[in-house]
Amino acid sequence: MGLIMWIIIGLIAGAVAYRVLGGRGGFLGSLVVGLIGALVGGKLAEILRLNISGGFIDQLVLSTVGAILLLFLWRKIRG
Repeated sequence: MGLIMWIIIGLIAGAVAYRVLGGRGGFLGSLVVGLIGALVGGKLAEILRLNISGGFIDQLVLSTVGAILLLFLWRKIRG
C-alpha cells in the first residue's frame, strides 16, 4: 500500500479508537495512534497467525483493533 493509503487508514483507525474509548484526539494524534496501531495490529495478527489478505477493509480493521489496544494500554499505564 502506498503512503497516502497508510495515512488515510491511520487517520480513520485513530479516530475510531478515540471514538470507542472516549477522549479527544486531534489530527496529528489520531494519525500517530492509527499508524502505530497498524503496526501493533499487524504484529498481533502475525503472532496469532491470522490470514489477512491485505485489502483496504482488512487493513482498516486490523489497524483499528491495534489502535484501540494501544490506547487502552497507554491509558492503563499512565493511570
